[in-house]
Amino acid sequence: MHRTTSTAARLGRALAVGVTAAVLVLGGSGAVAAPAVRTAPAVGAASHAGPYGQLRTLAALSADRLATADLVAAAKYGTGSPIDDPAREQQVLDAVSRQAVEAGGDPESTVRVFRDQIEANKLVQRALHRQWDADPSSAPTERPDLGKVREEINRVNGELVRALAASAPTRTAPYCDGLLTAATAHVRHARGLDTLHATALRRALPSVCG
Repeated sequence: MHRTTSTAARLGRALAVGVTAAVLVLGGSGAVAAPAVRTAPAVGAASHAGPYGQLRTLAALSADRLATADLVAAAKYGTGSPIDDPAREQQVLDAVSRQAVEAGGDPESTVRVFRDQIEANKLVQRALHRQWDADPSSAPTERPDLGKVREEINRVNGELVRALAASAPTRTAPYCDGLLTAATAHVRHARGLDTLHATALRRALPSVCG
């Protein structure tokens, strides 16, 4: 089965951003490996000094989290499992609220950020499902282990909660919006995000400032 270059490249990047060590191949052999245990620090988790660096870390971690959307989409595709999963979403929000308190952050603002993160993830999933419906040759033929993908999401969630807590003064400063825009652009270009994932990254971040 033929695979499209753009889809293969995008799904490959989902596993190459530094948050997983899995290998994903579409079409042909249809092999989709579940995320392996990470052995090196995530790209997005690097600590950057100063307000701009803190916001760049948040943008990078959000991109790390978005990379898992491709895997969730592949795991659910053709199974009848809905993209919207209110029970799972509430579990995530409850967990990050508790983690925010433990990290010395604000649980309410943390939950607002994660609502946006969840919506951004679903934006990617819906777009990929539409693409795969329109072009079945681009669809994955085997599925990642959704449980293991969610373990990876939970790990990134924890890093993002701590980064939000550490950057609280920056996120409430009047210069936050401008710096976040610049930081998001930096991450978008550094990761080589396509239009879909760049749009989703912007959707993930509107509650970071303010």
